[in-house]
Amino acid sequence: MTLNEYFSGVTGKGVLATADADGKVDAAIYSKPHILEDGKLAFIMRDHLTHHNIESNPYATYLFIEDGPHYKGIRLFLKKEREDTDPDLLAKMTRRHLSPEQDKAKGPKFLVYFTVEKILPLIGSGKPAVKM
Repeated sequence: MTLNEYFSGVTGKGVLATADADGKVDAAIYSKPHILEDGKLAFIMRDHLTHHNIESNPYATYLFIEDGPHYKGIRLFLKKEREDTDPDLLAKMTRRHLSPEQDKAKGPKFLVYFTVEKILPLIGSGKPAVKM
């Protein structure tokens, strides 16, 4: 199963963990990533701690916990490739729609692209059912 197939067929909660250049860690709730045709992932970020961390340290981990009675999900080990601030692209990729005033009040947005370096199951180090 590909990442695109996995994320389109499952519900749950995601956590994006980052660290700054000094190794101080942060974790934040994030929705499912955008899966691009070339296999890369993208997240829309505001100008908050996660974005500041990823500017100085390109590595992150995305933990996705599936809804349900057991601990199921995946861990994605990521490396930032680039980011984009094109307003038309951001508008096209945005899933949550605020009024223009609400969106502007929340500050600038960035579309941050990542390469998936490794995939592991939520628990343990076995082979995940998801492929890059």
